[in-house]
Amino acid sequence: MADPITRAVAPGERRPAPDTGAARRRLAEAQLALLSALVADAPPPPGFDPARLDVQRRALLAKRLGVVRKIAPEPAEILGDDFRDLFLGYARGRPMADGYRRDALDFARHLLRTGAVTDPDRVRRLTAWLAERTGPAAPAPGRPRRRVAAVLRRLRFAR
Repeated sequence: MADPITRAVAPGERRPAPDTGAARRRLAEAQLALLSALVADAPPPPGFDPARLDVQRRALLAKRLGVVRKIAPEPAEILGDDFRDLFLGYARGRPMADGYRRDALDFARHLLRTGAVTDPDRVRRLTAWLAERTGPAAPAPGRPRRRVAAVLRRLRFAR
């Protein structure tokens, strides 16, 4: 009997797929190791130059910092010259989860939770900015006009 991989295939006939499960698992593991080295401070996977990976890791962090600064300029304004170092300290080893807007909110929460910002004015302004973005948990019951306004505000910020 002819080898099913090398034999001619008639038009409309499908060739049996080779078993690729093991190869796919190895590829997935290698990709995960590379991604972890780039965004989660994991050690470089075998066969990769650590210096080149470090250049790429720093470039990804710089891009992340720039985008967060662009979509949420207020924390950068509040933190001034400390923004870059504080953000990079937060982002190292902490992969982004749900997009850049969420990253900006998580960064502000992190700063407030850890006490990384000690200046009372900065803490007050950052807290106000975060509260403005996240809003109250739910509008007061029995006030339909307020509920409609709250929904409209959320829709406007969700865009």
